[in-house]
Amino acid sequence: MASQEVKTGYARGVRDGLPFLAVVIPFAMLFGVLATEAGLSVFETLSFSVVVIAGAAQFTALQLMTDNAPVIVVLASALAVNLRMAMYSASITPHLGRLPLWKRILVAYFLVDQTYAASVIDYEKRPNQSLTEKWGYFLGVLTPVCLPWYGATLAGAWAGESIPTNMGLDFVLPIAFLAMIGPALRTNAHRIAALVAIVAALSLAWLPWNLGLIASALLGMMAGAEAERRGHFE
Repeated sequence: MASQEVKTGYARGVRDGLPFLAVVIPFAMLFGVLATEAGLSVFETLSFSVVVIAGAAQFTALQLMTDNAPVIVVLASALAVNLRMAMYSASITPHLGRLPLWKRILVAYFLVDQTYAASVIDYEKRPNQSLTEKWGYFLGVLTPVCLPWYGATLAGAWAGESIPTNMGLDFVLPIAFLAMIGPALRTNAHRIAALVAIVAALSLAWLPWNLGLIASALLGMMAGAEAERRGHFE
């Protein structure tokens, strides 16, 4: 019975995760190209994707490294970009928090924008599914999302300068974020957090080394948390 539930959830997860390939493959290839052009070896580029597995943070860190920013600024900026992962973790814990430790470790590692967004939507649409089926679904989503990320990064690194960086492949990042964030703005607290972060990011764009991004992320989270605490914006 448990095995069948895993298979059922897995098949559904793979189906829902396949459309993300249109974003994952070109985005990972672009990172591979830019990383090798920035001076990283193929091994270093692939290791970057395996260890970090967070596209936005990788591009942020790579840009700052290219600009010779201080290491502390590189790390702080990458962490600021990935602060949303802490919120993802808190949100998905009620669904997958009872898994064994080794499974929770895998969930933590593969918890990226696409796996989180697809999983939470599915769990909310099917609130009566078992923990086993939820686990299977998460595995299904990550299969076409996370595993191709490594292969496409490697392909981009090998291609190097043979793929022009002016092809416009970097457009997939804002499109992907808009597609995932839009449906997530379900309450006024969410919308206030997004609005404050946008206004702050535009206002502080003049700050060096992406420090405006760090500040805007913190301000957005503070505004959203305060709005939710007061309870007047639900």
